[in-house]
Amino acid sequence: MIAKMEVFGNYAYYYNSFYKDKNYAAEADTVSALLKRYSVSEPVRVLDMGCGTGRHDLELLKHGYQIRGIDISETMIEIAKRCLNSTNVDRLSFEVGDIRAYHTENPYDSVISLFHVMSYQTDNDALLGALQTASDALNTGGILLFDSWYGPGVLSDKPSVRVKQVEDEQNVLIRYADPVLHAQENLVDVNYNVLVIDKKTGVARQIEESHVMRYLFTPEVTLLLNMAGFELLDCVDCNTLHKADYDSWTAYFIARKR
Repeated sequence: MIAKMEVFGNYAYYYNSFYKDKNYAAEADTVSALLKRYSVSEPVRVLDMGCGTGRHDLELLKHGYQIRGIDISETMIEIAKRCLNSTNVDRLSFEVGDIRAYHTENPYDSVISLFHVMSYQTDNDALLGALQTASDALNTGGILLFDSWYGPGVLSDKPSVRVKQVEDEQNVLIRYADPVLHAQENLVDVNYNVLVIDKKTGVARQIEESHVMRYLFTPEVTLLLNMAGFELLDCVDCNTLHKADYDSWTAYFIARKR
């Protein structure tokens, strides 16, 4: 039995607030363009593994896809479902699911996994399980696209302490992220300390969570993809879409199911 691995606790309630400035629309445009570039035929049905609060999926709807989003966080899925309405409910759905053990009877044209979900798969069994899930969910020739922290870039520009302050309707939110690098395991502990200050009362409370992130290298990804029945097609910088290199902190891996 695979152990439950939900890493977003109370922090999930403030997730959208911290990433309200993230350009989901532009990222969806890029993902759609890459899927169409590498797909043998026009992709229609897409499975999003680790969909979070569904922000990418809502943007991808505009490109004409039919999307199923799964995430292990019940809170994230609850938030995602609130975004559904009568105009998109037929083409977009969400459910709680573990990407390392999810099964579907109806195959998809493409599988995506965005915002570094694969970097949360911190050992080879977990990563291979997620890749096998994607393989089982795809038609032959289907495309898998995921992004992750990219090893050469992470080690060239090591993680550092970061502080971010945002506001939502009720609170001022201050997030302190303190990373700890584990070179032998290719892991980074991102230790979050979030201060939530109520605007009306001034009362503050604190949330502490640790997110363990794995940075990936092309040779290990190629090996695990092959084990799951994929051929790696490309690895490109998430920002420039050029070949990933030492300046690439994050990268898209694109693979085709054999």
